[in-house]
Amino acid sequence: MVILGVNVDHVATVRQARRTFEPDPVMAASLAILGGADGITVHLREDRRHIQDRDLRVLREVVPCELNLEMAATEEMINIALNIKPDMVTLVPEKRQELTTEGGLNVIDNKQSLKEAVARIKDGGIPVSLFINPDRASIECSKEIGADMVEIHTGYYSDTKGLNQLKELERIKDAVAYSLSIGLKTNAGHGLNYYNVKPIAAIKGLRGLYIGHSIIARAVLVGIERAVREMKNLIREACINA
Repeated sequence: MVILGVNVDHVATVRQARRTFEPDPVMAASLAILGGADGITVHLREDRRHIQDRDLRVLREVVPCELNLEMAATEEMINIALNIKPDMVTLVPEKRQELTTEGGLNVIDNKQSLKEAVARIKDGGIPVSLFINPDRASIECSKEIGADMVEIHTGYYSDTKGLNQLKELERIKDAVAYSLSIGLKTNAGHGLNYYNVKPIAAIKGLRGLYIGHSIIARAVLVGIERAVREMKNLIREACINA
């Protein structure tokens, strides 16, 4: 069964809009777990636009399942990861002007620096995933860099419809199959929602899906436990019928 990691960044986004204490992403994480989340993801950005250092520290103390820290491969973030000890780290690209992550890591052009970052994090006993585009060259390079797993970027699939979406789905299927064939655990995420998640969840061999915005958006209307439970049910149905 594919696991579901729930990203609670956007709970913190609402909080930071007023620089107040609510809504609390830690409380949201607890409710997401009650709703069936298998893990919690947060992206501690260099500009601290949503998740704050305190959030990460408290989440490490209270999250009983997988805590996945998304972060840039910078000296500051590596030191934070080594201190906090999340259950896994996912290295992602990061630009100050972006609204959200716009694509996968350029692992080929940044191979040496990423290899050094991965080695340091793994030496600290933390498994490392690389967030990459669905292409074989990036997958091969991730293996050479020393990553334990990859997260296939599903944003292009999520942003399109019709025949173009079907083409992107085939790209993702090929990427997952190739990644598994060379020994990498394989996840997927970005832009997935209640209407497009099933074809991705049905891909054989996927370890996990990492979803944030659509779950938090639905949670505003129906509550986070129900929002997570509904997503988990869609994933479960897709896995059973695959």
